[in-house]
Amino acid sequence: MPPTATTATPHPGPFIELRQYTLHPRQRDVLIDLFDREFVETQEAHGMRVLGQFRDLDRPDLFVWLRSFADMESRRRALEGFYGGPVWAAHRTAANATMIDSDNVLLLRPAWPGAASTLPHHARPAPSTTGSTAGVLDATVFYLHEPATPALLDFFRHRMAPTLQRGGARALGWYCSEPSANTFPRLPVREGEHVLLGLALFGDEGALQSFADSGAWARDVAPGLAPWLARTPEAHRLQPTARSALHA
Repeated sequence: MPPTATTATPHPGPFIELRQYTLHPRQRDVLIDLFDREFVETQEAHGMRVLGQFRDLDRPDLFVWLRSFADMESRRRALEGFYGGPVWAAHRTAANATMIDSDNVLLLRPAWPGAASTLPHHARPAPSTTGSTAGVLDATVFYLHEPATPALLDFFRHRMAPTLQRGGARALGWYCSEPSANTFPRLPVREGEHVLLGLALFGDEGALQSFADSGAWARDVAPGLAPWLARTPEAHRLQPTARSALHA
């Protein structure tokens, strides 16, 4: 009997976590198999939304994932419910054994109303599904001198987004730092930083490489962006796992 799909329910949440886990060598697929089987629907049952899970194509020991929350209070309740519940208790030892570091976490919100509304959230295959799925997500963290200003957001909307779309990006999402206090201190988040996260979904690795080779970013974006940057942006090429709701 073929595995059944689970439907990705829309989530209105304005707050997301970008979570980057550094793993022990050769442990990434071990964690992904466990995560995709045990930690997707069980987290969502507490009111959060697992947006996507990814292999970093350039860092073999990095697992990256995104989840969202309707607000900071519901975030607290959801995380208390999941991490205090039976599923995490049953599997946390196996999950933690794969990890060197799980504290590289950014708490973010959409940079403007609708800034992430075009990102797709597909139905997921059954929990037994393994491997990867279509698309490559370019996730770039831009480190800023100060919180994102209206002028910078205007630059992202009217210069960066069109450049990416002309270069083949199928969907875009933009998030900026959320300065609220961490409502679940048991899980640290990075504080005191000003960042803007750009997500650009391409059809495949070749499409992203074609955009990079075109020189459009260096020509049309980088010079205008440079005055706002505190340091070199941090770029990731992310391949969705088999059960990621965010894929091409």
